[in-house]
Amino acid sequence: MKHFCKILLSVLLCAALIFMPVMAEEAETKPESSYIKWLDFDVTAPMLREAAELDILSHGGGGEDAVVWYELLALYAARCGGVFSSYKKGDLKTLCETAPEHGGVDAWGQGLENAKTYRFYKEGYAAVLSGMLGEYREYRDGAWVDCYGVKAYSPIASGFSYTHYDDYGASRSYGYQRHHEGHDMLGDVGTPITAVESGIVEACGWNQYGGWRIGIRSFDGQRYYYYAHLRRGHPYNDMYEGKIVSAGEVIGYLGMTGYSAKEDVNNIDTPHLHFGMELIFAPEQKDAVCQIWIDCYALTQFLDGYRAKVSYDEASGEWYAVGLHDDPSLPD
Repeated sequence: MKHFCKILLSVLLCAALIFMPVMAEEAETKPESSYIKWLDFDVTAPMLREAAELDILSHGGGGEDAVVWYELLALYAARCGGVFSSYKKGDLKTLCETAPEHGGVDAWGQGLENAKTYRFYKEGYAAVLSGMLGEYREYRDGAWVDCYGVKAYSPIASGFSYTHYDDYGASRSYGYQRHHEGHDMLGDVGTPITAVESGIVEACGWNQYGGWRIGIRSFDGQRYYYYAHLRRGHPYNDMYEGKIVSAGEVIGYLGMTGYSAKEDVNNIDTPHLHFGMELIFAPEQKDAVCQIWIDCYALTQFLDGYRAKVSYDEASGEWYAVGLHDDPSLPD
């Protein structure tokens, strides 16, 4: 049933893009319990970089000059029908420069003829990106300094090499025929894996498909980060269900476990991290048949510029992150 549902959704996506304004219009009249059932995250890494830069540069300006990166990306998506092949560097800056004439980026989007489409993208992109950029504190010259910018980290620690390509949707056959719903980052066994965003560990242990894996839910509940195929014998760095982790914290080590009902078995051909993000717009979506997993390739490209520095502790045999931001979203 799960496989059939995914195939059906894939067939309908192209048609859905064409009729999205109508769908959004209908969604507006649905009960308050209605929520997003699918989202294609096709934003490219260059777009993410430009949008983040414009958000950061405008922070503190307020008024019509303030920019929220996911609103800017949603405006661009609504104007181009969600097709980004014609994007070139500077396009988002041009939108920002024109936005004051329309009362600001969000006001412009809300005033579009297809405003419901803009709101669809805004809600979807906010779910993906809202935990990655914002306020944090950084320790400088013996004191904590208030900062604003990217506060998320790459899943691969600084100083460790990896290779990757966009393999989202590729065929997988272990257990049953299905599509790959994550992003594979190939590296050496033992490479420290770091938490992309602060959150709470919801899953930690053996999974037949993912091997030793960790699932971390963001504090706002909308993002579930999945890190799989961790190292045999020593997969984790003090991880357990219910633990609160900080963005950039070393949570485990790259490996090749999985594809086995028996625990601690290497049945994966190539050492790699399977990194995935599930979007959750309602609590029942997390374990539903038709879940929303997005293509993380552009996100990992973007986050490659923000990799946590780590140091090895010989006494414990663990890697630990050093110089992390102080994230105000962490519970006291």
